[in-house]
Amino acid sequence: MLRRALLICGIVSSVLYAAMTVLVAMQWPAYSSTSQTISELSAVGAPTRTIWMLPGALYTVLVIAFGCGVWRSGSRTRGLRIAGGLILVYGSLGLLWPFAPMHLREVLAAGGSTWSDTMHLTLGAVTVVLMMLAIGFAAAALGTTFRLYSIASLVVLVAFGVLTFLDAPRVAVNAPTPWIGVWERINIGVFLVWVAVLATILLRTSDGVTAHRPSALAA
Repeated sequence: MLRRALLICGIVSSVLYAAMTVLVAMQWPAYSSTSQTISELSAVGAPTRTIWMLPGALYTVLVIAFGCGVWRSGSRTRGLRIAGGLILVYGSLGLLWPFAPMHLREVLAAGGSTWSDTMHLTLGAVTVVLMMLAIGFAAAALGTTFRLYSIASLVVLVAFGVLTFLDAPRVAVNAPTPWIGVWERINIGVFLVWVAVLATILLRTSDGVTAHRPSALAA
């Protein structure tokens, strides 16, 4: 029951984060989900920073719990245990995000960047690496169908990650980024759905032990 509860936290975390990106953005009339990044919702001086923090903290707790659930599900599957550990580390980074906010575009363009902006970019890069590694190890540990789905997810992450990366320098100089919000939300959405799918698959097993059998998931 504990393992199942921890895995359910993964599904809840994905629903929560998706809701946050929509509901919090609605509290800032001038904000554009199409042309602005999600990080700007919690930027220093953003009117939505405070209301982002509480659900953001809850998301961190839920992802950490989910990572523990994946770890427990991989009692006989090394790849799944590694994936669980990577998700756990990814969730734990949430403890650092509040101390590394970016500044608003106007401030960055005026030369107001500080160490927190550097830390923000660093955490972002580490987060992406952890996400992709977790997907890779879980894909290798589970069945053919999930493996193909995970590969497709990685392809989308790389493609839209490149588009986001190409637009990112324009944020610092307050230049137009008409689609960066779309590229980033596709990336995050792909990972959120992947987490929910992984949790659902592991919940279908009685104790997580059978999750490593390819035939059980390829059907």
